[in-house]
Amino acid sequence: MAHDPTCPFCQKLADPKGWPEGEIVWQFPNSVALLGPWQHYTGYCVLVAREHASELSQLGPKRTAFLDEMARLAEAIEACFRPHKLNYELLGNQVPHLHWHIFPRDTNDPERLRPVWFALAGADTSADEKQRLETGTVPRAEAVARLRAWLTTNGAPRA
Repeated sequence: MAHDPTCPFCQKLADPKGWPEGEIVWQFPNSVALLGPWQHYTGYCVLVAREHASELSQLGPKRTAFLDEMARLAEAIEACFRPHKLNYELLGNQVPHLHWHIFPRDTNDPERLRPVWFALAGADTSADEKQRLETGTVPRAEAVARLRAWLTTNGAPRA
């Protein structure tokens, strides 16, 4: 697999302890699913490609499998947390390594008609807002456990 030694995600993927075990939701063959920091959107996950690519088009024949893993993670989030809608975002402006943000959205979210990034901007200027956005309706360990249990029960592929 392609690897960029200057990429922070490639560095984490190369290190067996790159991400804390409590953040890893699932080790798919083509990606790693992580519980994201912004658990105000309970179940928010980030799916990181194992292969270094900055664009989806660069994955070649692995693209279909990677997208299937993303859909499988989305199914788990839907089943475990019952959001009204999922928002999928593939940006890479800060870290140009292929990774999807999967944000569960609820109808009671006062910002539900705006992209999540508008709300997250407040975390940069306010410690209280950062803490609010990092806190979900369930503890982080429970969110990870729910997602892992669903993925196990439903036969998600493992690396």
